Amino acid sequence: MIEYYVEAISTYAADIDQIILAITLIVGAFFFISELLIFYFIWKFKDKGDGKKAQYITGDEKKQKRPVKIAHNLVLLCDLVLVFFAIKVWMEVKQDLPPADQQVRIIGQQWAWTFQHPGPDGVLDTYPPPPGSDDIMLIDELHIEVNKTYHYKLVSKDVIHDFSVPVFRLKQDAVPGREITGWFKAKKIPKGGMADIQCAEMCGIGHGLMAGIIYIESAEDHASWLASHTVPSTSTEKQAANDAAVNDNRKPIETVAGAELAARTAP
Repeated sequence: MIEYYVEAISTYAADIDQIILAITLIVGAFFFISELLIFYFIWKFKDKGDGKKAQYITGDEKKQKRPVKIAHNLVLLCDLVLVFFAIKVWMEVKQDLPPADQQVRIIGQQWAWTFQHPGPDGVLDTYPPPPGSDDIMLIDELHIEVNKTYHYKLVSKDVIHDFSVPVFRLKQDAVPGREITGWFKAKKIPKGGMADIQCAEMCGIGHGLMAGIIYIESAEDHASWLASHTVPSTSTEKQAANDAAVNDNRKPIETVAGAELAARTAP
């Protein structure tokens, strides 16, 4: 049902949708039953003009407490069922990380995302000779390959941000001073080949502008993108300039971020 409005792209999105749907149905059922009973009692026990006073009930007798206890126990039972399945999904998403095919680093700052992609060697933070990282740094653009498991290293440069990808059903706070590891795996390519990235935590006056795009590509398209952004060994100075530009919160030379994004990330 939720997928009708927002695509479910990650491998665990359907499990999260099921939990949300179960909560909606169970809470919704109790809500409508409660409302119907309230209106029924209002109509049944309304003043009929016969001067008869309402009966005072102390609630001491077992037969008077029985309906309340039954409803209370049903609510507790539903809570236990929801907590059991919620913990199961939580463990799958947050605790039990599957082996990674690749890693990416996600850096949150006011008010942009910086994404560090592994270069041709598929490993972050490698420095082949001559000195100069082969990693690809882009602002507000994340490129991943479909059907591959990614571990992300999430950090924040300033305040608390929240890395949110609705089609993945993924939300994770980025906390200053901590590197948080999580994972995702896209099981299919969304319509248009891209999806929204959001910051879901109020992080200052530019919070509403802190958006990005995740591109989910086939193996062929991703290889082509990687080749087009790979800096030749003879151009390591250019890549070093890119890295320095990102670290200084400026627009990298190789990034395709637009002028507007560069302007709002400038010091």
